[in-house]
Amino acid sequence: MGFAQMRNEELEMRKEFLTRDECTAMRGIAILAIMLHNYCHFIGSIVKENEYQYFTSHNEGLWQVLTHPDALLPVHLLSYFGHYGVPVFLFLSGFGLVLKYEKNLKIEELKSGSLQFFNPSILQFLRYHYLKLLRMLIVGFTLFVIVDIMTPGRFQFHWDNVIAQLLMYINVLPTPDKIIWPGIYWFFGLMIELYIVYRLLLYRQKSWIVIALIAVCWLLQVFCDPEGETLNRLRYNFIGGMLPFGVGILAGRYVEHLNLHLSRWAWGIVLLGTTILIVIMGFHYQSWLWIPLLIIVGTIALVKVLPQQLLTLVTWFGTISAAMFVVHPIARKLFITVAWRQDIYDGLILYVIVAIALSWAVKKVIDQIPSPKL
Repeated sequence: MGFAQMRNEELEMRKEFLTRDECTAMRGIAILAIMLHNYCHFIGSIVKENEYQYFTSHNEGLWQVLTHPDALLPVHLLSYFGHYGVPVFLFLSGFGLVLKYEKNLKIEELKSGSLQFFNPSILQFLRYHYLKLLRMLIVGFTLFVIVDIMTPGRFQFHWDNVIAQLLMYINVLPTPDKIIWPGIYWFFGLMIELYIVYRLLLYRQKSWIVIALIAVCWLLQVFCDPEGETLNRLRYNFIGGMLPFGVGILAGRYVEHLNLHLSRWAWGIVLLGTTILIVIMGFHYQSWLWIPLLIIVGTIALVKVLPQQLLTLVTWFGTISAAMFVVHPIARKLFITVAWRQDIYDGLILYVIVAIALSWAVKKVIDQIPSPKL
């Protein structure tokens, strides 16, 4: 038996730590968290999150609603914690890049015995991933601008910021939180930065380089003023996202060798433990910086313990997650006024229904745009 044939059988027989469906389910959980968060935190009386900066007052608000819960407790929790869907996406991006570019052997190469990995040039790689992001961005941004113009509270777009958004370098400009609209589109600039970092610095390099870059990005945040603009700028860019992205790269390279196939009960204990730690660590600035790592572990544990019916449902949400990501700001713009009139749950249910329907429809549109080729 040839080595190539043995390698092919090994790939087919190996039990995956994270299956394709489980990764899709993680995307589904992440996009639901982000979608709900981006509605709830726009409501004035609701507890705000610590995402780009760390405000003690936000923690005090969380403690107040935890110790004196009322009917709006779920809305408070979604507002405060929902943004942590972003690290899950970053983890899956790093994980997927490794599987695609560092471990993926073409079938014809296996048969020929050459065992050459797919190795795109830097320009090929960046062009491909930029165009993949642009397919989503251009559809969502166009629809959002139309709705924004036709509804109260129109945003004042400037041509240079629009160009910066479409070319995905707007994150590096001053006061990104005031010029990126809708705000969630900051993620596109973050992703293109991480693709550049991966291809230039981490692609098939030693894993200690990944760990060192995570450490450098962490150290750059450690000594910042928790409420200052410097931390805000860092976390709008790849420095703030390097931890979950880098962990995804390391997981893609090594997790299959660790034999972490735990029982459902064990995963349940992991989920409970990470949930408690996430809450506790959020009350201290230095430990807050590491919460994304626990979010990733907790989300993996969640998909491992979900009943099959729920797993199927969140997996479906994962299949429309890209479309939901770009269009849910449209539904928010339409229905946030309902919450502002204090009909918070009325507005929330309408928002969710319309966001899901729009996502399904917009996915059909995005699928009609030719996919880029490497």
